[in-house]
Amino acid sequence: MAKKVALVLSSGGSRGLAQAGAIQILQENGFQITSVAGSSIGALIGGLFAMGKLNSYTQWLTKLNKRHIWELIDFTLAPHGLIKAEKVFDTMKTFIPDMPIEDMPIPFAAVATDILNQKAVVFTSGSFYQAIRASIAIPAVITPVKYGDTFLVDGGILNPIPIQYVPKKGDEWIAVVNLYGERSSNPLPKKQSSTDSQSTSLLTRLARLSFSEDRQSLGYYSLVSAASSAMIKRIAQLTLAHYPPDILINIPEDSAGTFEFFKAAELIQLGRELATKALAEAEEKLSTASP
Repeated sequence: MAKKVALVLSSGGSRGLAQAGAIQILQENGFQITSVAGSSIGALIGGLFAMGKLNSYTQWLTKLNKRHIWELIDFTLAPHGLIKAEKVFDTMKTFIPDMPIEDMPIPFAAVATDILNQKAVVFTSGSFYQAIRASIAIPAVITPVKYGDTFLVDGGILNPIPIQYVPKKGDEWIAVVNLYGERSSNPLPKKQSSTDSQSTSLLTRLARLSFSEDRQSLGYYSLVSAASSAMIKRIAQLTLAHYPPDILINIPEDSAGTFEFFKAAELIQLGRELATKALAEAEEKLSTASP
């Protein structure tokens, strides 16, 4: 019989593509994923899996280079964000139609943050794309989503690992893919591409400076990212200490920058490798604990 597992996918930018590789390994090892909860990129990956479209997404993404990624980013001069995030979702809708969350074959929960009332908003019904757009709205970077009389931003702000939103039934295991793992001694290399966009528009040039992820840079995004990542990582650590999962797959936090989706193939492979290791450790722990 298939081993049943409830899956929790954390926030963490493009590193979330490693979650797709982890899902592959869980399934290849006989696990039946019975429910999924995710924040930010974890909500995107988890929702696509729950609706049966994750392979379509990863196949599309692995064909994109750095120039393609930049062309999918729609910058704006809005006072509350730098990116509208409409272009990428409009592109995805051409090959992955929207679906009501309640109609997905696998129960799914996407977590966003009500920034004015400082509480989680959990989507278990309604439009997949509307829920994901709210969950990925990085404060000061991706414009927030108006929601009634408040605004929704990235689910990772309060719930980077939304483990409390997966229902555990009977002898089901809980698996977490945590994108805030300890730094790697051998992180993925920086990729250079001869096809990178050479646009000279002022907005694009300013955005490139702001979005520098060089830790020695004083770019606006570097500062915001470093500050928020430190806080979110601490929340993730406390969550894992309070709700220890049966399977913990840690992805090093320096595996990729927030928007390095052009590393898709390498990140998916990294997820496969680390999930294989985590499963072996979990099964060894279980066998040691058995009488």
